[in-house]
Amino acid sequence: MTDTNFPTEEIELPSKGLIYPKENPLSSGKIEMRYMTASDEDILTNINYIKNGTVIDKLLKALIVSKINYEDLITGDKNAILVAARVLGYGKDYEFTYKGKNQVVDLTTIDPKPIDESLYTSGKNEFGFELPNSGVKITFKLLTGKDEKLIEQNIKGYQKINKDSNPLITSRLKQMITSVNGDSTPATINKFVDTQLLAPDSRAFRKYYNEISPDIKLEFTIENSEGEEEVANIPIDLNFFWPESGV
Repeated sequence: MTDTNFPTEEIELPSKGLIYPKENPLSSGKIEMRYMTASDEDILTNINYIKNGTVIDKLLKALIVSKINYEDLITGDKNAILVAARVLGYGKDYEFTYKGKNQVVDLTTIDPKPIDESLYTSGKNEFGFELPNSGVKITFKLLTGKDEKLIEQNIKGYQKINKDSNPLITSRLKQMITSVNGDSTPATINKFVDTQLLAPDSRAFRKYYNEISPDIKLEFTIENSEGEEEVANIPIDLNFFWPESGV
């Protein structure tokens, strides 16, 4: 649904559009979203969507006015759209309980993570990293919605063979890594992840991936029991979009 008779807002993406090809509308670094309506709340209360885990994606697709491919969005940009949708639907104040105390966060004060633009090649979703222990040089990409679906499908495929299998880390690594020492063939990447990638290197790579990934800072400041300020993560749960319904 993209009826522009409803008021809209322009949302800035944490990636600034740098990783998207020039011909992709997302390369502008902005998207247009409309305000939530009562009919959109039908999406939020759709039991089938809730059960199969698609309710949020269904909602965001409905609210985005810009002509984009939703599956092209990387996770950090999607997080920014998620928060914007909450603000456009239910206002900027998000109330939740943290360590037994009620908290209120103004969602419009959430900032994007700073990114080192020197690491980015405009219009290209590819980065380089040298594994600290093995010295192997890899290239990798930031995962999109399409990639996340492929990972989910791969895991389900493994679980059909072995129901106790849960290869989440290796499945994600195989989707992230685009080449190993210059070799970009899937067979080489899969073999490397399965048989050669050391655990310390895997951890170092995933840490670096998280550091450079564009995103928003879903954090708030709270005073601890000693009277000192500490930073905590804002919980994103069912109450984020269902503040009063208790769904």
